[in-house]
Amino acid sequence: MTAIQETPKHQKAKALKPGSRRPAKELCSECGLCDTYYVHYVREACAFINQQITQLETQTHGKSRNLENDDDLYFGVHQTMMAARKKQPIEGAQWTGIVSSIACEMLTQGIVEGVVCVQNTQEDRFQPMPVIARTPEEILAARVNKPTLSPNLSVLEEIEKSGMKRLLVIGVGCQIQALRAVEKELGLEKLYVLGTPCVDNVTRAGLQKFLETTSKSPETVVHYEFMQDFRVHFKHEDGTIEKVPFFGLNTKELKDIFAPSCLSCFDYVNSLADLVVGYMGAPFGWQWIVVRNDTGKEMLDLVSDQLDTQPVHTEGKRQPAVQQSIPAYDKGVTLPMWAAKLMGVVIEKIGPKGLEYARFSIDSHFTRNYLYVKRNHPEKLEAHVPEFAKRIVGQYELPE
Repeated sequence: MTAIQETPKHQKAKALKPGSRRPAKELCSECGLCDTYYVHYVREACAFINQQITQLETQTHGKSRNLENDDDLYFGVHQTMMAARKKQPIEGAQWTGIVSSIACEMLTQGIVEGVVCVQNTQEDRFQPMPVIARTPEEILAARVNKPTLSPNLSVLEEIEKSGMKRLLVIGVGCQIQALRAVEKELGLEKLYVLGTPCVDNVTRAGLQKFLETTSKSPETVVHYEFMQDFRVHFKHEDGTIEKVPFFGLNTKELKDIFAPSCLSCFDYVNSLADLVVGYMGAPFGWQWIVVRNDTGKEMLDLVSDQLDTQPVHTEGKRQPAVQQSIPAYDKGVTLPMWAAKLMGVVIEKIGPKGLEYARFSIDSHFTRNYLYVKRNHPEKLEAHVPEFAKRIVGQYELPE
């Protein structure tokens, strides 16, 4: 493949010294854009400087979400939603391997020439290492989430210089918003975006504090998730699962580990991806899939014969639990473990499930994040919080 000729665009961007600035300052999510010559576009593209989900939804999907439709309001523009799992799971995958399977199919069928994904360094299983995978083996080496800030877009220069024209990018909301903002500058014939929902990432040091504060064996944790049964599930090297109730977490100790960017984010559901694969709107053990546009449908169709599927459902009522959680988090309340376990059991039996659980999670994080922005960056509040988030937060009474 031939290298590109350096243009005035790149020369001007180089003058900004990629990586030497973080215009978003403490709100930087370390998406990687500033580590490239695309730093020239950061003041327009950065989700924490110029929040533009509504405009980019129209650019990406041909329309923005309908705020009068509850599913659109919460989950963004979409054609369909479903629950799914692989009939034959990929060994070592965090779930059953739907994301990895789609990426492998797109590469082996020649639909794309490379896949932007995140492996880990040899020294640290939780330290993210963005790569452009060119083989299925390289894709599979990226399976399992890395719950830390990751500079996925740092590989953008490599993409353009390689001459690639068809690309799949796997990423989270802040990365994808910046990517969509500079998409037309990449020289691609076709960009596919496979997103995952994302909330509460941390620095590597913050992750270590979380593991040491929460798990009985932090050094053997392979991965973890905050699950629909209101427990954190830690999977350990020997295959055992450790479950810790949400309400037993040391909130006072852990309040400060989350990245300010995550505490200022209102794109939990990755609104600008073509296809989103997560878990929060699905039954336990299944994945929640959101097809946002025709490109997303094309991607999902590649593995449809490998999946068991079922319709999404909703059950329970989230508002009382959300309203009670707002002051509890705000004051750093931690219950005794026996009480936390009991509350978890009760809420699991009578609490929100399916899409209602997803709404519970969105409501809880949006109210928390709204308060964070209001208190720490009041000058940004009006422009930074999208209208859909304002409507969601407006359902609740918030402390000052």
